[in-house]
Amino acid sequence: MKQRVHKLLRVLQVMFILLTAAYFAIGFYYQNGYSFHTWINGVYCTGMTAEEVNSELLQRTKAPILTVLDEDGERIRIDLEECGYREDYREPLSRLMNRQNPFLWIDNLINGRREELEPEISIEEEKLREKWDSLPFVQKERNGGPGDVKLIWTGEGYQLEDTMRHHFDVEKGFELLLQAFYSRENELDLAQNGLYADLPYTREQEELFALWDKLEAYGKNRIVFDMGAEQIALTGRVLEDFLDKDQENLPVCGEDGKFLIDEEKVEAFIAELTEEYNTYGREREFLSTRGDVVLVPAGNYGTELNDEKELEYLSEALSRCVSCAGEPVDEVHSPAYKREGYCRGRDDIGKTYIEIDMTEQKLYYYVDGECLVDTDIVTGNLKRKNGTPEGVFYVYAKQRNRTLRGRDYASFVKYWMPVYKSIGIHDASWRREFGGEIYKTNGSHGCINTPREDMKVIYENVEIGTPVVIFN
Repeated sequence: MKQRVHKLLRVLQVMFILLTAAYFAIGFYYQNGYSFHTWINGVYCTGMTAEEVNSELLQRTKAPILTVLDEDGERIRIDLEECGYREDYREPLSRLMNRQNPFLWIDNLINGRREELEPEISIEEEKLREKWDSLPFVQKERNGGPGDVKLIWTGEGYQLEDTMRHHFDVEKGFELLLQAFYSRENELDLAQNGLYADLPYTREQEELFALWDKLEAYGKNRIVFDMGAEQIALTGRVLEDFLDKDQENLPVCGEDGKFLIDEEKVEAFIAELTEEYNTYGREREFLSTRGDVVLVPAGNYGTELNDEKELEYLSEALSRCVSCAGEPVDEVHSPAYKREGYCRGRDDIGKTYIEIDMTEQKLYYYVDGECLVDTDIVTGNLKRKNGTPEGVFYVYAKQRNRTLRGRDYASFVKYWMPVYKSIGIHDASWRREFGGEIYKTNGSHGCINTPREDMKVIYENVEIGTPVVIFN
């Protein structure tokens, strides 16, 4: 019996020694590998070294996307794989290995072990910088330059360009991008990080703002030339065009701080005005009742501006405009004339006039565009070289019961309206027929013979000054 007990004890002793040896052998085995039932980031790592686990984890790595929100809320995605993104688990894996007691493998065998590790991350900053520099808002900032204030004359007026406002801090933005990367953030909102700011103005730039304010005050002036049918308003750009300018096209100020006026520009404006509106002494095109446009020689009718007085007026008015004191100038000016037509405007014949068509031997009297009289007439005798002169004339008098006298005649008329020297429009009671080709051999001494009943209507309605257009 004692031998059995002794033998059993020897067996148990041997078994204990073997189990102890096996236990410690397993512990020694796991000194260079992870213990039983160890899971790291979802990878079963039992018996694997740190290098082996790192390789396994890197095979499952996918570079993240870093989203940048610009100030408009537009999302711009940066694929970090294109920027040399790298992960490395070796350091956290080594720390985990060092914390592991290989001789407590039995605890892992029973309870298991699951770990989640964050890798060390790195990126090629030069490639990330290239990606950053390619973003639209970064390119816009770089292409826009450092910012400036410019007062520019475009030919259509002055414009103030201020590129000092709302600048994006490119370098600070890149620093925040790096911070977001290393902080493992997946989104960077630029609008929330104070990256947009106005640049400070220099003294010279502040002076340009003051000049701009003065220009805006000057531009509020308004001078209107009332030309009758047309109104010519001198405002804004037109007023700016009168200013004297330096080599950089900036307006020049005198010692008193007021803008200087370019007198040559004033003279040029008045010259253009007279060129456009002066009709006296010029032939003109006229749309006849028969439908064609005829070229009518100059007569005694027309408009002629008083250019000296207009130059004096405009110079004085602009002088008041540049004072920039009190209320702006706002006035309507009716120009002075040396000769003034029946109506004012580019077309100073207007819609009320008498038309004498000598080819058709017709007289038309228009009032406000409506034909009041349409009648046959007889003009100057061509055979005797008493032809009625062509031109644009006007009714300069009206008389009743007048005897017209010449070298070889004395004719009584009830209605007389002279239009040019001794040439006029009158009734001709001695004629029974009008129109046709009578004028060629039996015409007047130069006047326009008109049937009495039609002459009566014309006389009673026409005003002195009414244009009379005579042509072939």
